[in-house]
This record gives sequence, structure tokens and C-alpha cells, in this order.
Amino acid sequence: MYILGVSALYHDSAAALINDGVIVAAAQEERFTRLKNDLQIPVNAIKYVLTEAKISADDLDAVVYYDDPLLTLDRFIKNVMAIGGDAKTIIERYLDSMTSRKMWIHKHLEQAIGGVGKYGRLLTVEHHYSHAASAFYPSPFEEAVIITIDGVGEWDTTTIGLGKKQNIKLKKAIQYPHSLGLLYSAFTVFCGFKANSGEYKFMGLAPYGKPVYYDLVREKLISIKDDGSYRLNMEYFDYHRNEVMTNKKFAKLFGGDARVFESRITKREMDLAASVQKVLEEVILLIAQDAKKEYGQNTDALVLAGGVALNCVANGKLYDSGIYKNIWIQPAAGDAGGALGCALYAYYNQFGGHREIIKPDGQKGSYLGPGYKNNEVENFLRENQYPYRLLTGEKFYDAIAQSLDEGKVIGLFQGRMEYGPRALGARSIICDPRSPETQARLNMKIKFRESFRPFAPSVLEERVSDYFEMDGISPYMLLVEKVREERRFPFNIEDLLKEYDDDMLPIVNRKRSDIPAVTHVDYSARIQTVSKEISPVYYNIIKAYEKRTGCGVIVNTSFNVRGEPIVCTPEEAYTCFMRTEMDILVLENCVLQKYDQPWYEEKENWRKEYELD
Repeated sequence: MYILGVSALYHDSAAALINDGVIVAAAQEERFTRLKNDLQIPVNAIKYVLTEAKISADDLDAVVYYDDPLLTLDRFIKNVMAIGGDAKTIIERYLDSMTSRKMWIHKHLEQAIGGVGKYGRLLTVEHHYSHAASAFYPSPFEEAVIITIDGVGEWDTTTIGLGKKQNIKLKKAIQYPHSLGLLYSAFTVFCGFKANSGEYKFMGLAPYGKPVYYDLVREKLISIKDDGSYRLNMEYFDYHRNEVMTNKKFAKLFGGDARVFESRITKREMDLAASVQKVLEEVILLIAQDAKKEYGQNTDALVLAGGVALNCVANGKLYDSGIYKNIWIQPAAGDAGGALGCALYAYYNQFGGHREIIKPDGQKGSYLGPGYKNNEVENFLRENQYPYRLLTGEKFYDAIAQSLDEGKVIGLFQGRMEYGPRALGARSIICDPRSPETQARLNMKIKFRESFRPFAPSVLEERVSDYFEMDGISPYMLLVEKVREERRFPFNIEDLLKEYDDDMLPIVNRKRSDIPAVTHVDYSARIQTVSKEISPVYYNIIKAYEKRTGCGVIVNTSFNVRGEPIVCTPEEAYTCFMRTEMDILVLENCVLQKYDQPWYEEKENWRKEYELD
């Protein structure tokens, strides 16, 4: 039974295909259109997943959409009625999209796919059930508590439930306009970053600040009960009225207007980030604790999805709390993952599929996107007369390890592309973690983004506890833990901020541990553990680097620049390589040196668009 799942028309649209409950392929539309967080009908992603399975639309047993348009329309109408005369802006912004697109999703998908499968009908799954299914069914647990938290889906913003064998039941919900995800996004936007993409930056900014606004946020903006349920004080927010997240009353509460995008980051933004991060963690821990008490008497497992599940700092606190012995987080936890979740939910709940538990999980490392064979890569390079060396076996791994040891920055393009926002060694930029200048160099010269943003370590799975205060695994880079104390160097962020007048660059370059490029200013790191079974090529690269240097960790960041999606094709990888100051490009077994390549005329003009002030 082939089932196609689709997410679209909100943000980060995607398509996923399953065959008898097993994931065949999944990808975000942005990777094909090159439009960050593309929300359009995922025509290209649908074409890809069908091609990967070697089937046509006529072979599909079902097509499933990850949201119920009627319930979303219900929320829209009731929201308009509630705000009355102030509804003009929200009607102008959303009515056309609601009535001409979302309500006719079946027609749009039929046109995009060329039919909606054998039986000519489209199924829908409620948004948070799609999230819940994406978390539970690929997990290695027969039974687990399920928590989903995001901005909003139809009415729900937070749900708590239980998964057992094939069955999922969501038992509690918090509904719009009260939303932990929208609270976090409101602060993200107020501090000068973009909603639905800047939350990662905002999370990375938090360790520079102190939660000095925590009490004010708790007193004025959010009421939290002992079970983690919460309500927002809507007097300070405008997202239910128009496209603006917060209002003048919110700005007055925090000492003035919002930070202008791309302007200097001040201590206020750092402290706001620290404060709202603390609130987020507090609510999540309370929800998890109450869910364990209410529904988790027979299980020590928890699964998470929804955009807030990408907050790896909060995930790390939850992991350390010991409330649950085992935690599994959907790597495509945001709306993209809804495409997979709705397909899985339909298979098990509407078609009676039998669930088999897969270890370590059923996500296949999240390497579910397009891949390219060596001969395809070589044809591309030869046709364009791009010089390269073809290396195999130990010579391949030794050459990469040597380049890393020499401080070279490498674009790594291997196997099938990742599904979800994290690069996991298939479409990654990698380099030596031992240099204190690496973080700033990567941010300013290669990624063209803010210098304060931290980079993640990829570490050999069996060595994780030698470097970090962690004994388990984190294959999807969704847990933050501290660098081991004996590896740290003295570092006081408050004193340094005073010394450098909040200038982050010299602070970023200050050595904080013996792996400084992956050590944030609070000694934390967003960890990816790499196993030989799931990621053999990537594992062997790190292993060869360890053999050469004694260090079992490398820097891993996504293969893209600010404002662009992760690269998908060899051509996109080569373009990104030439436009930036990467030293080496590895396309499967083909190794390209920057100094061997022909002059790239686009480079200088293109860089001006992305260079930071």
C-alpha cells in the first residue's frame, strides 16, 4: 500500500511517501525551488518521492493532507467574529488564501499530482495528529507519551496524548490564541529576527543574556499552572488581529521599540532571549511531568514533534530531568514533518496497518531525500570541465582527515539528502573544531550570518561521553548538553560583554574549551552522535580524523548560506562552494580543490547581497 502525505500552504511544505508503513522518501519543497521555507503545493517534492519509488500517481492507494481545512476555516471565522471591527486587516490578509486555496486543497493536489490515487479522493488528518503520528510511528517504542507543541494547527497549539502499538489518542489540548510557539515567535520577531526561521538564532542568542525579564514575562504575559497548562495575556499581542506579532503595549513593557532587522544586537535582546527561553523550558518540563503522571504509568518513553520540539536546548533540559528514561524527537518536527505524519496516521488508523517496531528507529537517519551516484557526479564535473580527483577507500578518508587537520573548510555532499532542517553529514559543511577562530570564520566568510551563532559537533557515537555530559545518543542533532568540565577553559560571558561593549566577535573568538568551535558561551553544544550502521561514510570520515588527530569530533553545519535552503544537487553544491570561502568540495568520491577551479565570475556581486554589516 503506497500512501502519499503532503504538507502545504502554511510554511515549509513537503511530501512523504510510505509503502506498507515503511518510509520510502520525504523532502521539503524548498530544496527544489530554492525558496526558503517555501509554502506552495510541493509539486517538485511530490514528483521526487514518486520517482524514488518508481511509481506514478495511479499507483497511490491514498493521498493525505496534514491539516483539516474546515476546522481551520472555523478558527478563522470565529477569530474574525471575536475581534469584530478590528478584523479588516486579518480578513484582507487571509480570506483569499483560505477560500481560494486551503478550502480547495483537493483540487490543487489533484492538479499537481495528476490525480489523487486509485480511488480519486483526498484524506485529511488534523494538524496535531499529523505531528503526533510523525513522532510516534517512526520511534522505537511500542508505547509512549506524545507531546506536540507549535504555533497553531486548526485550533490546537499544544497537545498531550498516548501512542500504543498502532493507536494514537490525543487526550488534552491547549487552543489558539494561547500558544507557546507563538509566544516564542513573538519575542523572536521583537528582537529583530524572522518568524518561522529566526527562532534558531534567538535560541542561540539566549546564553549571552540573563533571564532578567523572566518575572515580568510571568507576571504580565503568561499564566502557568502546575500541570503546564497556560494562558497568554492577549492585551500585549496582535497576531490574532493582523500580521504584527506584538503591539505598543508589549514594546512599552520591554523598554522601547522592537530591534530593527540587521541592526546591532544589544544586551536587551540577549536578556529577552534568555528570559523567554527559561519560560519555554519551564512550561515544557511541567507539561512533561504532568503527562507522565496522567498517561505514562506504563511507559518510560516520550516522543515529541511540532516546531517547538526543534528547541534543542529545552529538549536537553527535558532529557536531563529524568522524567522519562527514553525520548525520541521527530527530526522534521515542524510542518514539513506533518507530511510524513499524516501518511503514517492514515496507514495505521484508517487502513488498519500492522506496526512493526524498528531499531534504532524507522526514520533511516532521516536520509530520505535525493541522492546521486558517482557516475552522475563525474558526468556533471566533466561536462563543465571542473577539475577533480577521484578517491576511494582509505585514500578518500585520509585525504579528508588531512584537510580537516590543516584547518580547511570542506563542503560534504554524500548520499541521500536529509529530511528536516538539520544537516546530518549528507549535505554538510565540516571543519576542525579545535581552532577558536573557526566559529567566526564560518559565520562571516562562508555562511554569511551573525558571528554569535554556534555550530554543532558531530561526534563518534561511542565517544560522546568522552567529550560531553551525555551518555545516550542524539542522531538528529536535537539535544543540547554541556562539554565535559575537564575540557573547559575559564570563560565569563558577563565580564567579556562589559569589556567589549557587547561586541560579540572577540567573545566568539575566545577559547572556551579544547573543542572551542563547537562550544557555546555557556559551554553547551548541540550534539549529533554518528553511528557506523546509519551513516557509514560520515562515521569513517570522523574516524579517520580521530586516527590522525586524536579528536573524535568535527564541526558540522548545513551546506548553505544565510537565506538559502540546504543544497540538493551537485550543481547547487558547486555553486555554493565557489561563491564562498570553502577550501574543498567533496561530491561523493570526487574531491575538488578551490585553487584548481576556473574563475567564478558571479562570486563578488553575489557576496555583496549576503555580506553582513
